[in-house]
Amino acid sequence: MAAQLESLPVELVADVLGELDIASLITVSYLSRRLRAIASEPSLNPWRRPILRNLLSPDGAYEPALKHLSVRQTVPRQNWVEILTLGKAEYVLFEMTLPNLKEREWEECFRRRFLPGWMKWRKEGTWKAAFMKILHRVWHRSHSSCTAEEAWTHYIVLNRNGSANLHDASSRNYNPLTTFHEIKLQNNLAHLMTHARLVVEFKDVRIIALGVLSKPRSNFSINHNARLFLHPPGITKGAEEEPPSSGNVSDGSVESFQSALEAPVPVRNVLGNPRDLYRELVHPLPSRSHARYPFYTPGGEDKRWLGTDELEEGGRQWIGPMLVTAQLIGPQTKETVGDDPPLQDLDLLVGAGRSQYASLSWADLTAIAPWVEFTQLITGPGLGH
Repeated sequence: MAAQLESLPVELVADVLGELDIASLITVSYLSRRLRAIASEPSLNPWRRPILRNLLSPDGAYEPALKHLSVRQTVPRQNWVEILTLGKAEYVLFEMTLPNLKEREWEECFRRRFLPGWMKWRKEGTWKAAFMKILHRVWHRSHSSCTAEEAWTHYIVLNRNGSANLHDASSRNYNPLTTFHEIKLQNNLAHLMTHARLVVEFKDVRIIALGVLSKPRSNFSINHNARLFLHPPGITKGAEEEPPSSGNVSDGSVESFQSALEAPVPVRNVLGNPRDLYRELVHPLPSRSHARYPFYTPGGEDKRWLGTDELEEGGRQWIGPMLVTAQLIGPQTKETVGDDPPLQDLDLLVGAGRSQYASLSWADLTAIAPWVEFTQLITGPGLGH
């Protein structure tokens, strides 16, 4: 049987090896020189599929063999970009043996896992030190109410006149529902219900938008940027809009991940086709539930499109300001509570694991929604005069 396997083309052998679990693949890679060479070849990379099956496992359980995989010389180094980007924070911090990567690879891990605005915490030192420091900080904050590392939380308000304000609030007391209720009072909208939408989810944080849905009496009260923020122009929920995979996770080759200096979205093209105008977001890398962001991701968790055409559900539109904030994802954040629809409105904001937030910056907003054009970006309250 082994002789028949080794007589196959190397591509087919790599496909067969990719169906094994990690422990079995480790064993097979040492059975012969040819199998070892195939397993070690970065362009074939049979390790990728079993590794991704672990990282994307619904129950979050990893094979024991993954823990010390970095000591195996037959495992191509590029696999660690995905493991460090998609792996559970506590697993990376406290359980697994870290690989020996180059600085550019640690930088790629940092840019894929964390929001661009978090680069301010790097300051001096190596990208590895920055990655581990921020990962520990995120893990600590998502598992406790400690705010010592970040006393002030920044959030962004999209105004109906086309401008946007970057505000801050005490991290210990910050509650986006309370903050947005004050905004509604200032805009004579307190009698209308607050609606929340999950914009995009990453490994450690998810972006949530709070706004007001209503049937406006005039176009003056409509917040056009709010709708553009949730619905990129030209993209719909229809199956015909699903783009070809652009490799949010590497395809196995050494140079498969983008340069950290490249802007992933959008790519402007005169053809006007959404598939030509946008690319899937890579820096940072969305979680599996939003893997095709900014395109629609099937599966039931991408709920940006709940209405039809130019209107939201019930024929309503976004009016007044919209608050955009970054919520840290903890062990209980995704547990459904109450009778509210999952992953929308109060289910996103009320309940265990939903009280810790991270700061959002202009760089983060640009990375998440580069297609939105603002008349003015204002740091702090006011009109920017």
